Amino acid sequence: MSPMPSPSRRAVLQGAGLAAVTVGAVAACGFDDSESNAGTAASSSSTSSSSAPAAGGGTELASVADVPVGGGLVLKEQKLVLTQPTAGEIKAFSSRCTHMGCAVGKVEDGLILCPCHGSKFAIADGAPKEGPAKKPLEPTEVKVSGDKITLA
Repeated sequence: MSPMPSPSRRAVLQGAGLAAVTVGAVAACGFDDSESNAGTAASSSSTSSSSAPAAGGGTELASVADVPVGGGLVLKEQKLVLTQPTAGEIKAFSSRCTHMGCAVGKVEDGLILCPCHGSKFAIADGAPKEGPAKKPLEPTEVKVSGDKITLA
């Protein structure tokens, strides 16, 4: 039997380069809405919405005065968005966009905005209003005591 020829150095390097490009392309694709397990609706309660909190319960997040009526506040460290659709009604959502997992960037004109691909979500229930996201932002339960908003 004759020995099997060894691949050339060029062939090995080309194969390694192709593998690196393939892995990079797959990683860049992230995930889509079908892989997200975001909630389907926010609770109708005026001070909370249902889901598991992003951090331990009782953690103080902000004061009601920090969250503009008709707008909201992105809490980057806590990975949450607090909104106040109407005076005294506080809602909380994960800041992770349900399209590709980017962090939403700001709340403007009654919408929570994702800077990555342009998805926009309603401040009242986290429902997608525009863009590629098809599922709502995941709601997070919060409590309001006086002027303080805390995780439930």
